[in-house]
Amino acid sequence: MSLLEAQGLGLALPDRAAKRLFQPAPQREILKDVDLAVALGEAVGLVGESGSGKTSLGRCLVRLYQPTSGRLLFSGRDITHLGESELRPLRARLQVIFQDPHSSLNPRRRIADIVAQPLIAFGLADPATARRQAVALLDRVGLDPRLGGRFPHQLSGGQRQRACIARAIAVEPALVIADEIVSGLDVSTQAQILTLLRALRRDLGLALVFISHDLSVVRALCDRVVVLRGGVVVEAGSVESLFAAPRHPYTRALLAAIPLPEPDATWLDRKDGLEPDWETERGGGRSHADRRDGRAGHWC
Repeated sequence: MSLLEAQGLGLALPDRAAKRLFQPAPQREILKDVDLAVALGEAVGLVGESGSGKTSLGRCLVRLYQPTSGRLLFSGRDITHLGESELRPLRARLQVIFQDPHSSLNPRRRIADIVAQPLIAFGLADPATARRQAVALLDRVGLDPRLGGRFPHQLSGGQRQRACIARAIAVEPALVIADEIVSGLDVSTQAQILTLLRALRRDLGLALVFISHDLSVVRALCDRVVVLRGGVVVEAGSVESLFAAPRHPYTRALLAAIPLPEPDATWLDRKDGLEPDWETERGGGRSHADRRDGRAGHWC
């Protein structure tokens, strides 16, 4: 049985850009008939260009947005139309790490207090115990515990994101939605955060929905990939199968957009499942997908 399952999920939100004076904003369809399942301990990547509906789907999965159609099941229970009082006990098992760590941390509170707050809010610890656990959590995510006494603006972007991860895992959730959490970080910090997430998945048995526009990052972390375009799932499958033989032209276009360190290098199928092979071709670099179907194209 899946931990989390979306069946025919649809979402419509007010289109404020099309609003007219003294008239309600028309509804804009964001998600259309989306099917998605996440198993216990599994990492699923949601990929697509900006505006494809990735973040909206992630927020629907934890009921921050109310779906307009379809069903949402968590541990076999239909949570699509649960009220907030019924949802509250489930919130500890469904956590979110938002894209911008600066805006998602209270600027008036110290880091240790922010990390401790979920433990207090869900009645899992008294304030003194929660603060001690928060210090331990900071150490677990690779932050110097002494940073717990600082305010968010006194930390770097990578340190703030680690604090957000510590806050998310404080209540020992079953599923975490990670929304573009490495997109604003430099490459070395991205690698450190991805290594941390892999360790947490292994140690805590976390299921993860990882939202990103960067397929190379998704490939390094996830077990399966779901490709969204215009709020519709156009392709889904294991990381190995999707990267080796993408079926949809949109998926091939996303793969062709992955930048390579050498202009004449091409991405071949991985042999060990961990790192790509590189090959230099005469006459310029073409993607594996381009060479397979005969289209001429260059990595960009």
